Amino acid sequence: MTVDREQVLRSAAALLTRKSTATMDEVARAAGISRATLHRQFAGRDALVRALEELGIRECEAALDRARLGEGRAEEALRRLIAETEQAAPLLALLVTENQLFEGEGQHAGWARLDARIAALFRRGQETGEFRIDLTPAWLTEALYGLIGSGAWAVQDGRVAAKDFSYMIAELLLGGARRSVEP
Repeated sequence: MTVDREQVLRSAAALLTRKSTATMDEVARAAGISRATLHRQFAGRDALVRALEELGIRECEAALDRARLGEGRAEEALRRLIAETEQAAPLLALLVTENQLFEGEGQHAGWARLDARIAALFRRGQETGEFRIDLTPAWLTEALYGLIGSGAWAVQDGRVAAKDFSYMIAELLLGGARRSVEP
């Protein structure tokens, strides 16, 4: 039997975003394969998480591409970005809580690429006067990740309607990031 690695990863992501403490046995069951088959694909939990990281970075980079960050006003581009990341949000929420991914010298270069592209959007918004200049682009990027992760958990737990995901994140972030004109 041929195992579809991508399908195994998606099954693992779906389970781990709901239950981050799931065992490899539970991941195998969720993927419909044996534990031995899972271990042939991924030597252990660390290897599985690293593969999920690859998948998450790929999905986030695709969302950034679809959002066309260089087009239109920065605020509009940010709203498009939030909407485009909605599908990958649960996986992103899982990954940003995996400390092992951000420790030491083995950090995936994809995170830096994501950070740079998002920070450039915030910097552009600052340069055009749309966003506050007292908040760094790096901080606004981290705030965006946090809101996307929190939004994903809230939708998953049924505390927030899925249809409100993009609106709530955009309004909260932009409410704090928008540059207000003094009277």
